[in-house]
Amino acid sequence: MTIIDAYNKNKIWPFPGGIHPAEMKTQSSHAPLRHAPLVSQFFVPVNQHAGKNGEILVNVGDSVLKGQPLTAGDGLRELPVHAPTSGIVRAIAPYAAVHPSGMQELTIHIEADGQDQWREQQPLIDFQKESADTLLQRIYQAGIAGLGGAVFPTAAKIQSAQEKVKLLVINGAECEPYITCDDRLMRDEAEQIVSGISIVQFILQPEKTVIAIEDNKPEAIKAMKKACEAYNKLHSTQAIDVRVIPTKYPSGAAKQLIYLLTGQEVPSGRRSSSIGVLMLNVSTCFAIKRAVIHDEPLIERVVTLTGNNIREKGNYWVCFGTPMNAVLQQAGYRADVNFPIFVGGPLMGFILPQHHAPITKVTNCLIAPDAQEYSTPEAEQACIRCGECSNACPVSLLPQQLYWYAREEEHTKSQEYHLKDCIECGICAYVCPSHIPLVQYFRQEKAKIWQEKDKQRKADEAKARFEARQQRLDTELQARKARTQKLAETRRETVKTQQGEDPVAAALARLRAKQAEQMPTEQKIRQGANGEILPDNSEIMAERKARRLAKQAQTAQAGISTEKMTTSDNGDKSTAVVAAIARAKAKQQASQENTTQATDDKKAAVAAAIARAKAKKLQRENENV
Repeated sequence: MTIIDAYNKNKIWPFPGGIHPAEMKTQSSHAPLRHAPLVSQFFVPVNQHAGKNGEILVNVGDSVLKGQPLTAGDGLRELPVHAPTSGIVRAIAPYAAVHPSGMQELTIHIEADGQDQWREQQPLIDFQKESADTLLQRIYQAGIAGLGGAVFPTAAKIQSAQEKVKLLVINGAECEPYITCDDRLMRDEAEQIVSGISIVQFILQPEKTVIAIEDNKPEAIKAMKKACEAYNKLHSTQAIDVRVIPTKYPSGAAKQLIYLLTGQEVPSGRRSSSIGVLMLNVSTCFAIKRAVIHDEPLIERVVTLTGNNIREKGNYWVCFGTPMNAVLQQAGYRADVNFPIFVGGPLMGFILPQHHAPITKVTNCLIAPDAQEYSTPEAEQACIRCGECSNACPVSLLPQQLYWYAREEEHTKSQEYHLKDCIECGICAYVCPSHIPLVQYFRQEKAKIWQEKDKQRKADEAKARFEARQQRLDTELQARKARTQKLAETRRETVKTQQGEDPVAAALARLRAKQAEQMPTEQKIRQGANGEILPDNSEIMAERKARRLAKQAQTAQAGISTEKMTTSDNGDKSTAVVAAIARAKAKQQASQENTTQATDDKKAAVAAAIARAKAKKLQRENENV
């Protein structure tokens, strides 16, 4: 049975597990959409999607216009971000991030000028005259990411599903408690959503398109059916269905919603496009319409502000980069240090550690509860193996077993038990009688596994680079050996052709002959052990030896004379003095003679060197003549 055959059965296939928590939606869904007033300071993170951030295009001090790109990506997965209003860039530095850890991320600080002036826009009157690639580029340049929570780049998601999709599912389930931003958007902007869906239909050409809405949103169902009926009258071949599904958490999760509509499961580790299905959120479709038709980038979204500590509960259009504490104050937030603020829903959201963090593409709800809605979490106790978490898990995992592996950091076992299939819905922690925050353990374990894989990937890349280098060096070595062998073979061939004469030996002989010709005529030439030409210095060495022997003879004669004088009159003191004086004079005379002899030797050596130089110069002059 194909995916279309399964859908055409018009049947609801209940998925396993799931819960029915208190909805708490009427607090914020009663009022129409409103625009939050602009603030004076905006803090726009350079990365607001699942993927790498783009290259920053602005500098501190630059003036920017509303909708102007602040970053530019390289490929559909690196989304740009845009200025939410006109103003001046005051800083590009780390700032508080929308993250449970309270970490900081690179952010562009814009001081608004109050004019809210748009950049030049280029609306598109008839998108059907454009190619699918052109429309994808407009979606990408607008920085659109999935607004249902995953914030995956929409253009990349649509492109990867081209020629694969048979069923296009538009997700309007919005199953988590408190959140009503999609509900209110469907009520107030149904026609705009349908226009965005038609653009996606034009790109993908699916066989069927359906909007899935939970049955606890009757007004949204009515509005979307009315808009679809008007559209279907004009586009019968591209009709859009509205399918009402039962209220159950987490029916809005992608795999669970696909199973509800078709009874088919998305294989583990694969995307829904592998079975011919693509899913988009209703807010994403609205953003696509504004981007393609009006050339408006994604710079704002609907945010639910709810909880008993907010007086003016409702859904507001809020520009990205607006500090959350400013938004809350505008809605009448009663600050209470005893109660936290939640970003997202109560099951999949997290406590906001820094209230001045900015609104981003992933921020769909802010909850400020009071004592009636929030109590201090119970202390974690030991697991009693009751199995409630396994019974409620919508993905049919074994959370109690994964819990032990996550605690002990047994990453291999965690992966064997399909931790990656966990959708982090929070049901296991919600039903646990021991108050174990299971989903937090699973998130940490996923992060650790990702770090290990990233470390292994870097190690593999380093190993590949090393092996490539070794291969390159081996190739170069082989090439050198080949060149040397070729030169040797060439030399042997040359010797053979020249009847046994070695060309290298012949060249050396010619060099020695040339050196011999350039040597002074009066200087004798002799050959060294290795065949090198050496000068004959035997005469100079003989002269030095003769002078040394003469010096030794003089010293010996002076010593004998002194000894005779000493022994002739051993008892006479005056005679001894005379002898000492005589010895000193003899020693002084010998020293003077040695100094004179050394000076004469040095002069003789200098004279000889000058003579050789003159002879060499004269020879060169004769050769030049």
